[in-house]
Amino acid sequence: MIANRRPWRAALFLLAAQLGSVAGHAWAQGLDSRHSGFDFMSAATQALQRDDAQNPAMLWVSDGARRWRDASAGRACSGCHGAAEQSMRGVAARYPAWDDRLAEPVNLQKRINLCRERHQAQPLLSSEDDAMLALESYVAMQSRGFPIARPDDPRLADSLERGSRLYTTRIGQLALSCAHCHDQLAGGRLGGSPIPQGHPTAYPIYRLQWQSAGSLARRLRGCFAGVRAEQPRPMSLDMIEIELFLAARAAGMLHEGVGVRP
Repeated sequence: MIANRRPWRAALFLLAAQLGSVAGHAWAQGLDSRHSGFDFMSAATQALQRDDAQNPAMLWVSDGARRWRDASAGRACSGCHGAAEQSMRGVAARYPAWDDRLAEPVNLQKRINLCRERHQAQPLLSSEDDAMLALESYVAMQSRGFPIARPDDPRLADSLERGSRLYTTRIGQLALSCAHCHDQLAGGRLGGSPIPQGHPTAYPIYRLQWQSAGSLARRLRGCFAGVRAEQPRPMSLDMIEIELFLAARAAGMLHEGVGVRP
């Protein structure tokens, strides 16, 4: 039975890679029908994101720059990677990515924790810890304007399949899937708020509703709670696999650095 499924895994991986390539070309030609959540926001909220002097997420970016160079607790991030403006260019746009030692995909937050554990002898950070959000925001800013990469590593194929299945499977007491809202109803409204297409182009985000920065995991967990489903843990394999599928779905779209959302 498992052997019979392998061609489907390979076909799904190939399709995702082809779609990422086609979508990236279409985006460059102005033919792509995909839209960032930025396009669904009010002019006032868009203005907040556009202006780095007003964007509240930049507070976390500034803190991340400080933490990047901080060697008070041991080796600083800059001790291995140097200036993030060079070494981290485009990196956030390539995650989730495969980790050889774990033999599974990791998102950017988990990569930060792995660096802390393996190279800095520092404690792990939770997904919504300000220190984690600061470092992730600072790294994310180095990918602003870069296209989100399609996952072209064959080792990601199984995870990509599972992420796709989770995206399209009805879950929770309301028996809704991610696709019901973000594919079928995108552009409509829910409780007075616009329904975006759900592309992860600007995380971490400062969300006005939260009055704080937050991770993609926090936003996804909010969707799970909204349909009254069990919430995957941040940085769990389930969470990373759906993030991987979302990255494949958004391949070719431009990374916005840190965003602002309602």
